[in-house]
Amino acid sequence: MELRINRRALVGLGVAAALTASSFALLRTDTGTASSHREAPMIAGDPRNDNTDVYAFVSPDKADTVTLLSNWIPFEDSQGGPNFYTFDTNSRYNIKIDNDGDAKPDITYQWTFRNEDRRGNGTFLYNDGPVTSLDDPNLLFKQRYTLKRITPGGSKTLVSNGIVAPSNVGPASMPDYGTLRSQSLAKLPGGGQAYAGQSDEAFFLDLHVFDLLYGGDLSEVGQDTTKGYNVHTLSVQVPSSDLALKGDVKRNPVVGVWSTTDKGGPNGYVQVSRLGNPLVNEVVLPAGLKDAFNSLPPAKDADIPAVVQRVTSPEVPRLLEKIYGLKAPATPRDDLVEIFLKGIAKANGPIKADLNSQILNKDAGKLRPSEMLRLNMAIPPSKDPNRLGVIGGDLQGFPNGRRLADDVVDIELQALAGAALTGKIVPALAAGDKVDANDKPFLKSFPYIPLPTNVSVNQANLR
Repeated sequence: MELRINRRALVGLGVAAALTASSFALLRTDTGTASSHREAPMIAGDPRNDNTDVYAFVSPDKADTVTLLSNWIPFEDSQGGPNFYTFDTNSRYNIKIDNDGDAKPDITYQWTFRNEDRRGNGTFLYNDGPVTSLDDPNLLFKQRYTLKRITPGGSKTLVSNGIVAPSNVGPASMPDYGTLRSQSLAKLPGGGQAYAGQSDEAFFLDLHVFDLLYGGDLSEVGQDTTKGYNVHTLSVQVPSSDLALKGDVKRNPVVGVWSTTDKGGPNGYVQVSRLGNPLVNEVVLPAGLKDAFNSLPPAKDADIPAVVQRVTSPEVPRLLEKIYGLKAPATPRDDLVEIFLKGIAKANGPIKADLNSQILNKDAGKLRPSEMLRLNMAIPPSKDPNRLGVIGGDLQGFPNGRRLADDVVDIELQALAGAALTGKIVPALAAGDKVDANDKPFLKSFPYIPLPTNVSVNQANLR
């Protein structure tokens, strides 16, 4: 696909989706908040089913593949024993893909889990000696999983007996966690691989944003609030043709991605969590709609006037005007509707560029506006990635999908000040929150997200 993109028109796009996701940020005072961690009342009490971040990007070392990655279980402290963190065996964990623009999943990668617990009444320990492999008899508790690929035409089992990489108990128990991670990677039929297990919390930011936008004078910046925490990761790396409509990446390069959790109960499975773009449910929606949003499919988004109104007339720009004297852009914000619900394309709204809407797929039908993370798989990996994504001139970055290193918080701050409309970085906010990268480097191969830390949070943040 040939991309004819006006870069000046796109300079602010990386922040625009994040701006929609920040409409309620200043109204929240709890500091246990990140990309979509504890974002709704019901899911806050059910962390094993709480999805925290979704990433979708062309694999940097295998440009003919796409990596889809979603995290669950926010704020895992590595010293959280004796019962360490696990996936819920009564739930189904999903990463969903819409490739024709109707806001319905055309492909679902679905994980289910089961426990193998040999502790019984004999010990309280997770392991009773050093664990040097996933088959080590010293590892007394492990989880296994089944991974299916589900389409409207049926279901195919990709992994039937996968092993979840365990929680990183500590250096005495797991002296070489990298080996355990490597052994847990599963090969997929037809090419590709999958991962399930613990990882470093890769979302980086300073959460003093909730203290009147970094203290009202940008004095409260520079501390990575999520440093030292872990999460649980589910990821697949698959050929791009496996995701594209009709298997044709050149004709149909754009996909929409989101993750969900379905919790089992006496009446079957019920969707209890959902995530596409970062921060949407957490800080766009009022408290009364949060649980409902977590239960809804994207196909129903456009039918909720209260949600659309929060996009066309966001609150944070007005708060920026009050706190910093930065004039709020005029409403309605049709540019945000384009990014938030439709994807970026000349035919979708005021942003005159073709980037990541499913209407760019030649075989797609009528577009159904819906919230999801959209990725153009035809844009190759950047040779010199910019942490600001599209706002930094890097068209492979957020909001064209989301990479692990995309600094969505700094991107948002620029949008809050109107950069998405002016096409210029706002000098007063150029430094952002001064947390520009994750504290641990990303890996050069799948699953890219760093190994989980084995240092407790109160120690990690002193380093």
